Amino acid sequence: MAALRASVALLNYNGWELLNAALPSVVAQRFEGYEVVVVDNGSSDGSVRNLARDWPDVRVVALPENVGVTAALNRMVQATTGEYVALLNNDVELSPDWLAVLALALDRDPRVASVAGKLRRMDAPEIIDRAGDTLDWSSACHGRGAGARDEGQFDAPAEVFSVGGAAALYRRSVFEEIGEFDEQFFAYLEDVDWGFRARLAGYVNRCEPAAGGLHRGGATLGDVNAFSLYHLRRNQIWLAMKNYPGSRLLLHLPELVWLNTLHLAIATRRGRGRLVLHAYRDALAGLGEVLRKRRLIQARRRISPRALDAVVSRPAAPVRIRAARQLA
Repeated sequence: MAALRASVALLNYNGWELLNAALPSVVAQRFEGYEVVVVDNGSSDGSVRNLARDWPDVRVVALPENVGVTAALNRMVQATTGEYVALLNNDVELSPDWLAVLALALDRDPRVASVAGKLRRMDAPEIIDRAGDTLDWSSACHGRGAGARDEGQFDAPAEVFSVGGAAALYRRSVFEEIGEFDEQFFAYLEDVDWGFRARLAGYVNRCEPAAGGLHRGGATLGDVNAFSLYHLRRNQIWLAMKNYPGSRLLLHLPELVWLNTLHLAIATRRGRGRLVLHAYRDALAGLGEVLRKRRLIQARRRISPRALDAVVSRPAAPVRIRAARQLA
Protein backbone atom coordinates (compact mmCIF):
# COMPACT_ATOMS: atom_id res chain seq x y z
CA MET A 1 0.00 0.00 0.00
CA ALA A 2 1.31 3.45 -0.94
CA ALA A 3 1.91 5.82 1.97
CA LEU A 4 -0.82 8.38 2.54
CA ARG A 5 -0.54 11.83 4.07
CA ALA A 6 -2.45 10.69 7.15
CA SER A 7 -4.41 7.77 8.51
CA VAL A 8 -7.24 7.93 11.03
CA ALA A 9 -7.82 4.72 12.95
CA LEU A 10 -10.61 4.06 15.43
CA LEU A 11 -10.55 1.32 18.03
CA ASN A 12 -13.80 -0.50 18.66
CA TYR A 13 -14.92 -3.19 21.07
CA ASN A 14 -18.65 -3.92 21.30
CA GLY A 15 -19.37 -0.25 20.71
CA TRP A 16 -21.36 -0.12 17.51
CA GLU A 17 -23.63 2.72 18.63
CA LEU A 18 -20.64 4.80 19.74
CA LEU A 19 -18.74 4.02 16.56
CA ASN A 20 -21.69 4.84 14.34
CA ALA A 21 -21.94 8.24 16.05
CA ALA A 22 -18.21 8.92 15.77
CA LEU A 23 -17.67 8.03 12.11
CA PRO A 24 -19.61 10.93 10.50
CA SER A 25 -17.22 13.46 12.04
CA VAL A 26 -14.21 11.37 11.03
CA VAL A 27 -15.10 10.92 7.37
CA ALA A 28 -16.06 14.63 7.11
CA GLN A 29 -12.59 15.97 7.99
CA ARG A 30 -11.50 18.89 5.81
CA PHE A 31 -8.18 17.31 4.88
CA GLU A 32 -6.85 15.97 1.60
CA GLY A 33 -5.29 12.53 1.42
CA TYR A 34 -6.30 10.47 4.43
CA GLU A 35 -7.74 7.02 5.03
CA VAL A 36 -10.16 5.84 7.70
CA VAL A 37 -9.64 2.45 9.33
CA VAL A 38 -11.56 0.72 12.12
CA VAL A 39 -9.73 -1.91 14.15
CA ASP A 40 -12.34 -4.10 15.80
CA ASN A 41 -11.00 -5.78 18.92
CA GLY A 42 -12.99 -9.02 18.80
CA SER A 43 -16.49 -7.51 19.11
CA SER A 44 -19.51 -9.75 19.50
CA ASP A 45 -22.19 -7.07 19.00
CA GLY A 46 -22.29 -7.19 15.19
CA SER A 47 -19.99 -4.18 14.74
CA VAL A 48 -18.04 -5.73 11.86
CA ARG A 49 -21.21 -6.76 10.02
CA ASN A 50 -22.80 -3.36 10.56
CA LEU A 51 -19.70 -1.54 9.32
CA ALA A 52 -19.77 -3.54 6.08
CA ARG A 53 -23.43 -2.65 5.64
CA ASP A 54 -23.45 1.03 6.63
CA TRP A 55 -19.85 2.18 6.06
CA PRO A 56 -18.57 0.25 3.03
CA ASP A 57 -15.84 2.84 2.30
CA VAL A 58 -14.27 2.42 5.74
CA ARG A 59 -11.58 -0.25 5.87
CA VAL A 60 -12.06 -2.70 8.73
CA VAL A 61 -9.41 -4.81 10.42
CA ALA A 62 -11.29 -7.41 12.45
CA LEU A 63 -9.19 -9.04 15.17
CA PRO A 64 -10.49 -12.54 15.97
CA GLU A 65 -10.31 -11.92 19.72
CA ASN A 66 -9.82 -9.09 22.19
CA VAL A 67 -6.06 -8.59 22.46
CA GLY A 68 -6.19 -5.76 25.01
CA VAL A 69 -6.13 -2.03 24.46
CA THR A 70 -2.38 -1.58 24.06
CA ALA A 71 -1.91 -4.40 21.57
CA ALA A 72 -4.93 -3.15 19.62
CA LEU A 73 -3.40 0.34 19.42
CA ASN A 74 -0.30 -1.22 17.89
CA ARG A 75 -2.46 -3.10 15.38
CA MET A 76 -3.95 0.29 14.46
CA VAL A 77 -0.50 1.68 13.71
CA GLN A 78 0.45 -1.45 11.79
CA ALA A 79 -2.78 -1.44 9.77
CA THR A 80 -2.28 2.10 8.47
CA THR A 81 0.18 3.70 6.07
CA GLY A 82 -0.08 7.44 6.64
CA GLU A 83 2.93 9.59 7.43
CA TYR A 84 0.85 10.76 10.37
CA VAL A 85 -1.48 8.38 12.19
CA ALA A 86 -4.43 9.45 14.31
CA LEU A 87 -5.56 7.02 17.00
CA LEU A 88 -9.11 7.49 18.25
CA ASN A 89 -11.43 5.93 20.76
CA ASN A 90 -14.86 5.12 19.40
CA ASP A 91 -16.51 7.59 21.80
CA VAL A 92 -15.29 10.87 20.30
CA GLU A 93 -16.74 13.34 17.82
CA LEU A 94 -14.30 15.69 16.09
CA SER A 95 -14.51 19.20 14.72
CA PRO A 96 -14.18 19.35 10.90
CA ASP A 97 -10.65 20.81 11.03
CA TRP A 98 -9.34 18.54 13.77
CA LEU A 99 -6.99 16.59 11.51
CA ALA A 100 -5.83 19.62 9.53
CA VAL A 101 -4.92 21.60 12.65
CA LEU A 102 -2.96 18.74 14.19
CA ALA A 103 -1.20 17.81 10.95
CA LEU A 104 -0.05 21.41 10.56
CA ALA A 105 1.56 21.25 14.02
CA LEU A 106 3.56 18.20 12.95
CA ASP A 107 4.45 19.86 9.63
CA ARG A 108 5.79 22.96 11.36
CA ASP A 109 8.12 21.28 13.84
CA PRO A 110 9.88 17.94 13.24
CA ARG A 111 10.58 17.71 16.99
CA VAL A 112 6.87 17.13 17.72
CA ALA A 113 6.18 13.43 18.19
CA SER A 114 2.46 13.68 18.95
CA VAL A 115 -0.20 16.32 19.21
CA ALA A 116 -3.73 16.47 20.62
CA GLY A 117 -6.54 18.98 20.59
CA LYS A 118 -8.86 20.14 23.35
CA LEU A 119 -11.59 17.67 24.15
CA ARG A 120 -14.75 18.69 25.99
CA ARG A 121 -17.26 16.41 27.64
CA MET A 122 -19.99 15.08 25.41
CA ASP A 123 -22.63 15.33 28.13
CA ALA A 124 -21.46 18.76 29.36
CA PRO A 125 -19.67 20.64 26.56
CA GLU A 126 -18.87 23.54 28.88
CA ILE A 127 -16.52 21.22 30.83
CA ILE A 128 -13.04 20.29 29.65
CA ASP A 129 -12.35 16.58 29.25
CA ARG A 130 -8.61 17.12 28.70
CA ALA A 131 -6.14 19.23 26.77
CA GLY A 132 -3.17 16.92 26.86
CA ASP A 133 -1.76 15.15 29.91
CA THR A 134 0.43 16.16 32.83
CA LEU A 135 2.78 14.07 34.97
CA ASP A 136 4.28 14.81 38.35
CA TRP A 137 7.29 13.15 39.96
CA SER A 138 5.07 11.02 42.22
CA SER A 139 4.06 9.32 38.91
CA ALA A 140 0.51 10.71 39.12
CA CYS A 141 -0.92 11.39 35.66
CA HIS A 142 -3.73 13.87 35.09
CA GLY A 143 -5.74 15.13 32.17
CA ARG A 144 -4.72 18.77 31.71
CA GLY A 145 -7.71 20.91 32.67
CA ALA A 146 -9.92 17.87 33.24
CA GLY A 147 -13.17 18.79 34.96
CA ALA A 148 -12.67 22.56 34.72
CA ARG A 149 -15.22 24.86 33.11
CA ASP A 150 -13.97 25.89 29.69
CA GLU A 151 -13.38 29.63 29.94
CA GLY A 152 -10.62 29.80 27.33
CA GLN A 153 -7.82 29.16 29.82
CA PHE A 154 -6.43 26.36 27.62
CA ASP A 155 -6.98 28.02 24.25
CA ALA A 156 -3.30 28.82 23.61
CA PRO A 157 -1.17 26.17 21.88
CA ALA A 158 1.23 24.67 24.40
CA GLU A 159 3.76 21.95 25.01
CA VAL A 160 2.31 19.17 27.19
CA PHE A 161 3.93 16.21 28.85
CA SER A 162 2.03 13.72 26.70
CA VAL A 163 -1.18 13.44 24.72
CA GLY A 164 -4.29 11.60 25.88
CA GLY A 165 -5.11 8.36 24.15
CA ALA A 166 -8.74 9.23 23.29
CA ALA A 167 -7.84 11.30 20.22
CA ALA A 168 -4.33 12.23 19.10
CA LEU A 169 -2.13 12.42 16.02
CA TYR A 170 1.29 10.74 15.98
CA ARG A 171 4.34 10.96 13.74
CA ARG A 172 4.89 7.47 12.32
CA SER A 173 8.65 7.86 12.12
CA VAL A 174 8.82 8.24 15.91
CA PHE A 175 7.12 4.86 16.33
CA GLU A 176 9.80 3.44 14.07
CA GLU A 177 12.51 5.06 16.20
CA ILE A 178 11.37 4.43 19.79
CA GLY A 179 9.00 1.52 19.32
CA GLU A 180 5.26 1.03 19.62
CA PHE A 181 3.08 1.11 22.72
CA ASP A 182 4.28 -1.24 25.44
CA GLU A 183 2.01 -4.28 25.33
CA GLN A 184 3.15 -5.34 28.79
CA PHE A 185 0.87 -2.54 30.06
CA PHE A 186 -2.18 -4.20 28.41
CA ALA A 187 -4.40 -1.19 29.17
CA TYR A 188 -4.02 2.26 30.75
CA LEU A 189 -1.02 4.63 30.81
CA GLU A 190 0.48 3.16 27.64
CA ASP A 191 -0.03 6.58 26.03
CA VAL A 192 1.81 8.40 28.84
CA ASP A 193 4.60 5.81 28.69
CA TRP A 194 5.00 6.35 24.94
CA GLY A 195 4.99 10.12 25.36
CA PHE A 196 7.65 9.79 28.08
CA ARG A 197 9.86 7.67 25.83
CA ALA A 198 9.45 10.17 23.01
CA ARG A 199 10.58 12.95 25.36
CA LEU A 200 13.62 10.98 26.49
CA ALA A 201 14.50 10.53 22.81
CA GLY A 202 14.48 14.32 22.33
CA TYR A 203 10.96 14.91 21.02
CA VAL A 204 8.14 17.02 22.45
CA ASN A 205 4.36 16.61 22.61
CA ARG A 206 1.89 19.42 22.06
CA CYS A 207 -1.70 20.51 22.51
CA GLU A 208 -3.34 22.50 19.71
CA PRO A 209 -6.70 23.48 21.24
CA ALA A 210 -8.13 24.72 17.93
CA ALA A 211 -8.53 21.03 17.11
CA GLY A 212 -11.73 20.56 19.07
CA GLY A 213 -13.73 17.50 19.90
CA LEU A 214 -16.21 15.91 22.27
CA HIS A 215 -15.50 12.82 24.37
CA ARG A 216 -18.00 10.69 26.23
CA GLY A 217 -15.34 9.69 28.76
CA GLY A 218 -15.46 6.18 30.18
CA ALA A 219 -17.72 4.94 27.40
CA THR A 220 -14.97 2.87 25.76
CA LEU A 221 -13.38 1.25 28.82
CA GLY A 222 -15.84 2.21 31.52
CA ASP A 223 -15.35 4.23 34.67
CA VAL A 224 -12.92 3.22 37.41
CA ASN A 225 -13.62 -0.41 38.30
CA ALA A 226 -11.58 -3.41 39.38
CA PHE A 227 -10.03 -3.80 35.92
CA SER A 228 -8.96 -0.19 35.58
CA LEU A 229 -7.85 0.17 39.21
CA TYR A 230 -5.60 -2.88 38.95
CA HIS A 231 -3.96 -1.80 35.69
CA LEU A 232 -3.53 1.82 36.75
CA ARG A 233 -1.78 0.89 39.99
CA ARG A 234 0.47 -1.73 38.37
CA ASN A 235 1.32 0.32 35.30
CA GLN A 236 2.06 3.46 37.29
CA ILE A 237 4.97 1.65 38.93
CA TRP A 238 6.26 0.35 35.61
CA LEU A 239 5.97 3.83 34.08
CA ALA A 240 8.35 5.27 36.68
CA MET A 241 10.76 2.34 36.75
CA LYS A 242 11.15 2.35 32.96
CA ASN A 243 11.48 6.03 32.29
CA TYR A 244 12.80 7.99 35.27
CA PRO A 245 16.53 8.75 34.92
CA GLY A 246 18.43 7.18 37.82
CA SER A 247 19.08 10.48 39.58
CA ARG A 248 15.40 11.42 39.48
CA LEU A 249 14.29 7.96 40.56
CA LEU A 250 16.41 8.31 43.71
CA LEU A 251 15.49 11.95 44.29
CA HIS A 252 11.75 11.38 44.01
CA LEU A 253 11.56 7.95 45.62
CA PRO A 254 9.80 9.40 48.71
CA GLU A 255 7.07 10.85 46.47
CA LEU A 256 6.65 7.53 44.67
CA VAL A 257 6.35 5.71 47.99
CA TRP A 258 3.94 8.36 49.29
CA LEU A 259 1.63 8.03 46.30
CA ASN A 260 1.52 4.24 46.31
CA THR A 261 0.95 4.14 50.07
CA LEU A 262 -1.86 6.64 49.63
CA HIS A 263 -3.44 4.59 46.84
CA LEU A 264 -3.33 1.49 49.01
CA ALA A 265 -4.86 3.33 51.97
CA ILE A 266 -7.70 4.74 49.87
CA ALA A 267 -8.35 1.38 48.22
CA THR A 268 -8.37 -0.38 51.61
CA ARG A 269 -10.90 2.13 52.94
CA ARG A 270 -13.11 1.33 49.94
CA GLY A 271 -12.77 -2.44 50.28
CA ARG A 272 -10.28 -2.83 47.41
CA GLY A 273 -7.02 -3.08 49.29
CA ARG A 274 -6.42 -6.70 48.26
CA LEU A 275 -6.80 -5.74 44.58
CA VAL A 276 -4.18 -2.99 44.86
CA LEU A 277 -1.83 -5.36 46.70
CA HIS A 278 -2.22 -7.81 43.81
CA ALA A 279 -1.34 -4.99 41.40
CA TYR A 280 1.81 -4.19 43.40
CA ARG A 281 2.72 -7.89 43.56
CA ASP A 282 2.36 -8.24 39.78
CA ALA A 283 4.30 -5.02 39.21
CA LEU A 284 7.17 -6.58 41.13
CA ALA A 285 6.83 -9.87 39.22
CA GLY A 286 7.12 -8.03 35.90
CA LEU A 287 9.98 -5.84 36.98
CA GLY A 288 12.67 -7.93 35.28
CA GLU A 289 11.23 -7.22 31.83
CA VAL A 290 10.64 -3.58 32.75
CA LEU A 291 14.26 -3.14 33.81
CA ARG A 292 15.47 -4.73 30.57
CA LYS A 293 13.49 -2.12 28.66
CA ARG A 294 14.76 0.58 31.01
CA ARG A 295 18.38 -0.14 30.10
CA LEU A 296 17.62 0.39 26.40
CA ILE A 297 15.55 3.54 27.00
CA GLN A 298 18.11 5.19 29.25
CA ALA A 299 21.01 4.25 26.96
CA ARG A 300 19.27 6.13 24.13
CA ARG A 301 18.23 9.11 26.24
CA ARG A 302 19.04 12.44 24.59
CA ILE A 303 17.87 14.92 27.22
CA SER A 304 19.18 15.68 30.67
CA PRO A 305 17.28 15.07 33.91
CA ARG A 306 17.29 18.84 34.37
CA ALA A 307 15.35 19.23 31.11
CA LEU A 308 12.73 16.81 32.45
CA ASP A 309 12.34 18.96 35.56
CA ALA A 310 10.82 21.66 33.34
CA VAL A 311 7.94 19.43 32.23
CA VAL A 312 7.44 17.03 35.16
CA SER A 313 6.13 18.73 38.28
CA ARG A 314 6.16 17.98 41.98
CA PRO A 315 2.81 16.97 43.52
CA ALA A 316 0.90 20.15 44.30
CA ALA A 317 -0.25 20.79 47.86
CA PRO A 318 -3.96 20.83 46.82
CA VAL A 319 -3.53 17.31 45.42
CA ARG A 320 -2.25 16.14 48.80
CA ILE A 321 -5.12 17.88 50.58
CA ARG A 322 -7.75 16.32 48.33
CA ALA A 323 -6.13 12.92 48.77
CA ALA A 324 -6.16 13.31 52.56
CA ARG A 325 -9.85 14.17 52.44
CA GLN A 326 -10.55 10.87 50.67
CA LEU A 327 -9.22 9.11 53.75
CA ALA A 328 -11.14 11.27 56.22
